[in-house]
Amino acid sequence: MPSITPFLWFDTQAEEAMNFYLSIFPDSKAGSVRRQGPDGPVVTCSFTLQGQEFMALNAGPLFTFNEAVSFFVSCKDQEEVDYYWEKLTAGGEESQCGWLKDKYGLSWQIVPEALGEALSNPDQEKAGRAMQAMLRMKKLIVKDLLEA
Repeated sequence: MPSITPFLWFDTQAEEAMNFYLSIFPDSKAGSVRRQGPDGPVVTCSFTLQGQEFMALNAGPLFTFNEAVSFFVSCKDQEEVDYYWEKLTAGGEESQCGWLKDKYGLSWQIVPEALGEALSNPDQEKAGRAMQAMLRMKKLIVKDLLEA
């Protein structure tokens, strides 16, 4: 069965980005690094973040990341949300509803498991309040979602 690997286009920061992501996600590892010649710049590199393989390419500034593609990080609790939010927004920017862009412009969604529980509450009014609370947040706050 073929595998599907996200392939990320960078200007010149593929190896730097790989090392940044490896420093954030546990159970991650570097793969191959291919250079133009023995001491030349990196062309491609591969890495694995929590079991998901990625490829990165240095191919110049022609294409950049946008919100049409993002990576969803499911967090068990507020502590995990806070950790990933702090690490991934360093040098990047916060957005709405748990979304952010890292310093390379790659979009991430940092989402507590409690959000799904709150939005699927059988009490539709309570689920609606949770949705409204989420829409007002940048980083998602579990306590506020559950108390909405």
